[in-house]
Amino acid sequence: MMGGGGIISSSLPAHQRLHEFAKTALIKIFASPYAKVCDLYCGSGSDTDKWYDAQIGHYIGIDSSSSSISETREMWESQPKPYTAEFCELNPCVLCFETEDKARTLLHNVSTLLKPGGYFFGITADSSTIWTKYQKNVEASHNKGIGLKPTTVPNCIRSENYIITFDVEEEKFPLFGKKYQLKFVNDISSETHSLVHFPSLIRLAREAGLEYVEIQNLTEFYDDNRAILAGILHGYGPNFVDPRGRLLPRSFDALGLYATFVFQKPDPDIVPPITTPLFQDGNPIQDEQDWMASSWRQHGSSLDEDRTGHTETALNINPPIVEHDKGILGPGPPDLRFSEPF
Repeated sequence: MMGGGGIISSSLPAHQRLHEFAKTALIKIFASPYAKVCDLYCGSGSDTDKWYDAQIGHYIGIDSSSSSISETREMWESQPKPYTAEFCELNPCVLCFETEDKARTLLHNVSTLLKPGGYFFGITADSSTIWTKYQKNVEASHNKGIGLKPTTVPNCIRSENYIITFDVEEEKFPLFGKKYQLKFVNDISSETHSLVHFPSLIRLAREAGLEYVEIQNLTEFYDDNRAILAGILHGYGPNFVDPRGRLLPRSFDALGLYATFVFQKPDPDIVPPITTPLFQDGNPIQDEQDWMASSWRQHGSSLDEDRTGHTETALNINPPIVEHDKGILGPGPPDLRFSEPF
């Protein structure tokens, strides 16, 4: 397949092609020429072409699977090698938000790797959307009186694209350890993820020396950049957008499950650090309702019907020994599309 907006294999399910598109868009925005990149979950090398198109200078691929590392290395070796690369078989803890300690370890490792000015960015599940859908499902089931006991709540969300099943039926969103299974239509098996409490993510990132830039639902991310991204998305499939470049309902539904996240390691020698939002009571454990009503998100309007809050991605590694304040990765691009960080 081809990255960077090229033609991607039509054999991939639609939701995977949408996910590949989102990664391409993020890499186009954040990967500046000759940058040094650390890919915390390099998988089987599916992003090799994307990094090639971004003209990065050096690539560090990390994965817990030796076979995935081998595939990524083979993909890199098949390229004309515009950038150098190294590969590490370590444990990217995909469920880092199982516990606060795991999340803290991930963010500490990321901060150690980054140089001042560098960015930590990626795609994660949008707990705001998922949890709000779940809460609406719970409310609807009680209102309809479908025979559930007063203390029982449904444990799943269904759409024409997917089914999401929670391990434990509960009406509260715990800060850590809330697992769910996501299975898209025609997928053989489901994927296990953990909801991420975004305010806790922001708090732990700040403890690690990373400042919040943005967390944005992928549908909003697409709409904000439609003029640039519509043509790229069309290369990933003919049935994702209408003639005006607007997301079709099924594309909107699938992309809406995910959010982009962006953090930066401040460089005090260049610009004042971005200010991470502090919650008024200083208590990281907020009531779910208070959190839902808060305005910590930059773009909360277009999906007000489908919001609440979380993220997912992870890795639990022992990084190479480096100077903690300098890191090994170069800074991100000097100009971002984010005119107002918060």
